[in-house]
Amino acid sequence: MNIIDVHCHLGDILYNDGGKLIYETGVKLPVEFDPQNINEKNHMQEIGMNSIPYTVFGYWSTKAQRARNFTATLENYRLSLKNTDIIYTVCMPIEPNVTIEDLYNASKFDDRILFFTSVDFDNINDLKKKFQHDINIGALGLKLHPIIQKIALNNERVFDVIELFSYWKKPILVHAGIAYYYLKNEQHKNIPDYGKINYLNVLVRTFPHINFIIGHAGLSQIDEVCKQLKDCKNIWLDTSFQPPANINKLIKIFGAEKIMFASDWPFTNRIPSIKTVKYACEGDKILEEMIFYKNATNLLDIKTKVNCK
Repeated sequence: MNIIDVHCHLGDILYNDGGKLIYETGVKLPVEFDPQNINEKNHMQEIGMNSIPYTVFGYWSTKAQRARNFTATLENYRLSLKNTDIIYTVCMPIEPNVTIEDLYNASKFDDRILFFTSVDFDNINDLKKKFQHDINIGALGLKLHPIIQKIALNNERVFDVIELFSYWKKPILVHAGIAYYYLKNEQHKNIPDYGKINYLNVLVRTFPHINFIIGHAGLSQIDEVCKQLKDCKNIWLDTSFQPPANINKLIKIFGAEKIMFASDWPFTNRIPSIKTVKYACEGDKILEEMIFYKNATNLLDIKTKVNCK
């Protein structure tokens, strides 16, 4: 069965010039305690973004997630796709750290790489020209990350960017959920509250004519997503980090046609993420095809459907 991973990364999304990482070779994940490894072995149910132990192991989880971030090379990207049926991956830029140009250039070396665009909120001059260029080179949508980009979703600059981007009628993927990315003397860079769902709720309702993808389905704030956004018809949700029970909850509340597979690689591994969705689908091949493939092709308007592995 063909699979499209609708939310993943290439490059270092945490620091400037993160695109340089893409072409490094021989990069290995250090051997250290990583709670996400345990989580992946248990279909995302035990330790990780969606449980109390994540709070207990918060420092180690952030440290390990940072280590994963620094492995997002093209070489490792290709290794991550081995023994999967993934034919396309939608890589997300987070400007200014990783840009659409970084991903566009990487796609020349591997045609499984699709991509969104992003904006540098400290440099939003001539955005119309930028967006037209980005659409012309293949951008499938716009990515916003309020925590890493350090801007609340109810900020007027965000509203202005979205209003302008709406001209192209492309979806917008928004990081959702409280998360931490920086440690020690960089902790001041963390603004986890910007991941709270109340900000997203305002955004989605302000722009009912725009299709939004709720990144990670809200992480550990999934219940708030279900509570606050259950009546919103303009949202889709990705499955990254979510255990089977939560995926089934999303299907029940929002409909199977609104759920799309994502790994958020390198922050989770692809094969455990695939197994988790299959576990949730309980052998229902029609449901699997919707979540793994059809919903993404419909929303993102992916025309080429030939297996290109």
